[in-house]
Amino acid sequence: MKKALFICLAAIAVACAQAPSHKYSNRAEAIAAQMHDPTSEYVIVICHRGDWRNFPENSIPAIESIIRMGADVMELDLKMTKDSVLVLSHDADVKRCTNFGSVFRNEPGKSAKISDLTLEEIKMLSLKRAHNVTIDTVRMPTLRQALACCKDRICVNVDQGYEFYDQVLAITEELGVTDQILIKGSKPIEVVAAHEAKYEHNMMYMPVVDIQREKGIELFNSYMDQGVVPLAYEICWHSNEDDAFPQACRKIREQGSKIWVNTIWASLCGGDGNDDDAAYISADPGEVYRQYLDQGVTMIQTDRPQMLIKYLEKQGKRKLN
Repeated sequence: MKKALFICLAAIAVACAQAPSHKYSNRAEAIAAQMHDPTSEYVIVICHRGDWRNFPENSIPAIESIIRMGADVMELDLKMTKDSVLVLSHDADVKRCTNFGSVFRNEPGKSAKISDLTLEEIKMLSLKRAHNVTIDTVRMPTLRQALACCKDRICVNVDQGYEFYDQVLAITEELGVTDQILIKGSKPIEVVAAHEAKYEHNMMYMPVVDIQREKGIELFNSYMDQGVVPLAYEICWHSNEDDAFPQACRKIREQGSKIWVNTIWASLCGGDGNDDDAAYISADPGEVYRQYLDQGVTMIQTDRPQMLIKYLEKQGKRKLN
């Protein structure tokens, strides 16, 4: 196979040969080593927007909470303010997650889009928890603040944000966390390769492929046909009516990459009965999660991290080595 475009092979060799986790300088480094090791059976737990059930999503308290839980990766989303500052937000505007309407009630025509607001204006807003309760002391963090919080403690997945690759990389390099960051996207191989060729040091990269949609199938096949071996694939599929998922997993395992699945919503993992909520209401979470372990999945993005971690610990899948 061709040399993988997105992985430093020397770094992989070092990571795979490392001694147990106490030999690493910090926990984030130990987790990153697992990401680089396709043979590792340690299952990496990724938290979707942090602990949003108890704190505002994409907030510093939400990050701190999942670190205390023992999660491995904080998944976050990025938007850019009017004055070119990257902040953590899934939505393009601030209406759902903040008290924008109250703060700017005397400016009825004011735009709520993050791209139309300065950082100073965004810092005037308080974030809301999932059940619409405003927390006066919690503000939307900048990417720099979030990465400073995560540094050496937990790895980070930049979901919405590949369009800001240059700006993100500049911040990660300044903070010394580039090797702890996984960024993902659905761009063609050639586009990503050309982008990363601009830099000597890059973040980890993962393609996102929907294996039951035309564009996703095309992207997945391009990796396979060209012999390009990414660190991992994020696999999405909406139905288990065919064998698209197990077939894709078999090909990925044979190729030597890791497999990431999202159990946050049924629409991303085969339909009803296959997600976190189905596991939560079941007497045995393994009725849901076991199918992924059986297919060689070692990266799971979840909305119920405590439950998933507890289950994986019982299966012996949470020992860093």
